[in-house]
Amino acid sequence: MTHFEALFLGVLQGVTEFLPISSSGHLVLAEKFFAIEGGGLAFDVFLHLGTLLAVLIYFWRDWQKMLLPQTDPQHRKLLFYLIVATIPGALAGFFLEDLVANHFRTPHRVAFQLAIMSLPLLVAEIFSRKDRTLAEINLPQALLIGTAQGLAVLPGTSRSGITMATGLLLGFKREAAARFSFLLSAPIIAGAGCYEALKVLKEGASLSLPYLTGFLAAFVSGFFVIAWLLRFLRTHTFYPFVVYRLLLACAVWGFS
Repeated sequence: MTHFEALFLGVLQGVTEFLPISSSGHLVLAEKFFAIEGGGLAFDVFLHLGTLLAVLIYFWRDWQKMLLPQTDPQHRKLLFYLIVATIPGALAGFFLEDLVANHFRTPHRVAFQLAIMSLPLLVAEIFSRKDRTLAEINLPQALLIGTAQGLAVLPGTSRSGITMATGLLLGFKREAAARFSFLLSAPIIAGAGCYEALKVLKEGASLSLPYLTGFLAAFVSGFFVIAWLLRFLRTHTFYPFVVYRLLLACAVWGFS
């Protein structure tokens, strides 16, 4: 893998991890249409660590409030909700990993998921109340968002997209839904990264400089995308992402 390819895949991962357009789907399509071979499992670990670092640093004040001994009940409750909400997605990833890898990582299946999973965002934008703040979230709502996150094992679904859509359908403001989605990404990315890292260690994979390039690219691009999207959603809707998903799905069907 060249440095340019590592840079490209790192930026692609960082941008699409947090926008509701599917990082795994875009990586599958990049490998297919640009003939870019991923760096294997070890490289994937570095990309995930880059996006994890972006979430940890951007929301460091939130993590500090949730983890310090003098944490107030509201932040302690939020931390508990994040932990509980992570469980369904972790179970889905663990039990469905082989099935997804063998049957769902094709351009046509990615295109189908891009199209069909644009509907929750569309429906949420049209019908949801969008008046609740993150301080109003309760355990059943957090668990429902976490259960929806389990669908993201299918490339093209978008982890951030399905969790944000679920948050909107539950009545949360766009920014609140996005904020919970981003915070929820940290434990699931960390868990997946650790799981993959253990497999890398067993395989004895050797690391190279492009891995660092991919890591830094994913971190920097992910950090700025988080900041941009939170500002964007204060005054804009999710409609542009719905249109993008549908156009990309049509393009994939047309050219493959």
